[in-house]
Amino acid sequence: MQLSDRIGRRMKLQDLHVLIAVVQAGSMGKAAERLNTTQPNVSRSIADLEHALGVRLLDRSRQGVQPTEYGRALLDCGVAVFDELRQGMKNIEFLADPATGNVRIGCNPFLTASFVSTVVDRLSRRNPRIVIDVMVADADVLQRELRDRNVDFLIARRFGPIADDRLEFKMLYDDAFVVVAGAKNRWVRRRKVKLADLVKESWVLPRPVTALRSVFAEAFRANGLDCPTTTVFTNHAELRTNLVMTGRFLTIFSTSVLRFSTTRQELKILPIELPLARVPVGIVTLKNRTLSPVAQLLINCASEVARPMTKQRP
Repeated sequence: MQLSDRIGRRMKLQDLHVLIAVVQAGSMGKAAERLNTTQPNVSRSIADLEHALGVRLLDRSRQGVQPTEYGRALLDCGVAVFDELRQGMKNIEFLADPATGNVRIGCNPFLTASFVSTVVDRLSRRNPRIVIDVMVADADVLQRELRDRNVDFLIARRFGPIADDRLEFKMLYDDAFVVVAGAKNRWVRRRKVKLADLVKESWVLPRPVTALRSVFAEAFRANGLDCPTTTVFTNHAELRTNLVMTGRFLTIFSTSVLRFSTTRQELKILPIELPLARVPVGIVTLKNRTLSPVAQLLINCASEVARPMTKQRP
């Protein structure tokens, strides 16, 4: 009997679900608790899978269980299978009622507070019964969540090529960067300002380990300047905005943050031309993954909101 025949006749989705639960829990006992079943039932499911495939899927020890090479291969397949089933159910729900459904997206704090909030608001007004779940985190966390299929797609900046060839990037618009001060800041009244004039000012910038911080540092180096002494390091969007609005701090924002921010009247762009390349903002998806119609609706809405920015430059 061919392997494909054995799988079709003897491999059960429930057993595959049990395998995923066991690996996530680290033991059969904990998996049984999560699945609200008994440990013998869990052991039987794993044994049935191993018998159907003819290979060992788990290594057992006193510390728990770990997937073998065969187990890891099946886990990758299993996660994809259940994700495709979920997407299929979403398609059926959408066909039954196109006005409902849910979508999960990931985004960084600044894009969430500006561009993404505008996209979500527009889609929600058109489709008030659609549920939109937005996960806010740093790039590394978001990419892991996307690979694990915990989010449908990301809206993210791209700093150079994407290192993970499992991911695909489709550009929405490219973003420029500007020096920003609060409306009460003394530099707002100046018609001419050089970056060198601002080195000794109080700056609030992203933390040094981030890609965005390295981009900003390059702007100063291009002007023959050291990166200014930063008073506050933070990746928190609201904190940076609030500190700048006091009039005491300067920062560097992307133009899209200002375009869509509700506090843009309190923030002023200083007349400084930064030697920074534009950074693309776009949709990051997992290659060969089927997206639900609701996810595609949100992507279409994001493209619509971004369209004016592809036609004009600040």
